[in-house]
Amino acid sequence: MQFDAALAAQDTLREAQSELGDDWDDAVALEETFSSNAGATARDAYEQLLAMAGRHPRAHRFQAFCIYITWQQVTEETIARHFETGMTLAETYLASPDGKDPRHLANIAELLDSFRAGLGLDEEDEIVVEFRKDTPKGGD
Repeated sequence: MQFDAALAAQDTLREAQSELGDDWDDAVALEETFSSNAGATARDAYEQLLAMAGRHPRAHRFQAFCIYITWQQVTEETIARHFETGMTLAETYLASPDGKDPRHLANIAELLDSFRAGLGLDEEDEIVVEFRKDTPKGGD
């Protein structure tokens, strides 16, 4: 990746303050819990942050933040569910790019590729490409 998802998450959360209103203090506390813990404690904070994002569907910076921390969750606990969550969040984010920061759009497009690759969704395409390169063209 061309950027650090953890640093992008921190910066993006700060940018999201105006989007969250009364939820801002809770978001900061949950992010602190997520960032300074592991296992069930971090996972619970992560899930609460995603639920908060669901309550703020127009909070584009906070949505980007959640995609960045989903990548962090993938690296902490590499399971298909996190890759699927990341892919869904990224696809939803990218589906309507109007009014969103181009920097976040580029980063999230890159993360989408990584989430897809983690699920093996791009492997077949690479195999087919290699197969075509190795297949003789023309007659005998």
